[in-house]
Amino acid sequence: MAAVPAADHPQAPRRVTQSSSTSHLVLSGVEVRRQGRVEPLLHAHPTLSSTPARWSGVALEEYSVPACVISRHEHVENFLHVVLQGSVEYEVLTRGKTLQFSANPGTTFILPRGTVDELRWSGPTHRIAAAIHPTLLVNALDETAHERHIELTEHWNLTDPNIMAVLLALRADLDAGSPAGRLYGESLANALAVYLLSRYAVRQYAPVIYRDGLPRYRLKRVLDHIGDNLSDDLSLSQLAVIAGMSAHYFAELFKQSTGSAPHQYILRRRIERAKERLRDPKCNVIEAALDAGFQNPSHFSRMFRKFVGISPSGFQSQIRPRAPISLSR
Repeated sequence: MAAVPAADHPQAPRRVTQSSSTSHLVLSGVEVRRQGRVEPLLHAHPTLSSTPARWSGVALEEYSVPACVISRHEHVENFLHVVLQGSVEYEVLTRGKTLQFSANPGTTFILPRGTVDELRWSGPTHRIAAAIHPTLLVNALDETAHERHIELTEHWNLTDPNIMAVLLALRADLDAGSPAGRLYGESLANALAVYLLSRYAVRQYAPVIYRDGLPRYRLKRVLDHIGDNLSDDLSLSQLAVIAGMSAHYFAELFKQSTGSAPHQYILRRRIERAKERLRDPKCNVIEAALDAGFQNPSHFSRMFRKFVGISPSGFQSQIRPRAPISLSR
């Protein structure tokens, strides 16, 4: 497909409007409906969950579970599931049929919202499960913004390295404490949504390729907002609305304009603000971290060392003048 310039071209990403309720939709977890009640997919406690990260439109959970039966349930959101470890037999009871499969690391489920099933696992597995709200798919591209509903195709025994890679990247961000806040996780989730639209939607969508970055006035509007709200937990959907386009095109064009993905740009800005604050003798490390948008001091220290090559306290020691040495006679 030919590249298309972005700057106010007749076919450039059109301005989209989203309400704050849809652009900040946070799922409480990977949930299903059983006997009329919405409850967790598994009764086992997840070893890792995206609930504290408050991502918009996606929830992710990691489990290590023994052989088990997952009783009959209906998926209330679109559902993804990837086996990370374990080679076991499993049965799926759905639509009056019993399907038998062998699971191995990489085995993937893609189930549209409303799928009803029961599963029987013959052995232990380590797995990632994800719930994707329909709004994430609808708002992923300008081409889908007018749709009311997008249906995914059903897959029970798929291997897709791209889906697995994105879910593992989401897990890694959670494991690292989400140092960029919601922004990186939501960027990954949006990339996953675009991939699902292009490969696994009943009606498939191919994103247009744009070039030349964001128009200057849109870029300035976004950068001003970032600078004014750097201490806040910025979200991808929020920045995309400010730019006036879908999250996918915003992320692509922002990177073309700045040379950095949105989460990388904001991390660098936060580190620069922290350095400015640490130059103030009245400011301590925790105050500098909070003012720059880092809620966890250990995450701040790790990111600061990654970008600057030294700890925040070490940076303070280097840039602050030492007290004069008094010479007594």
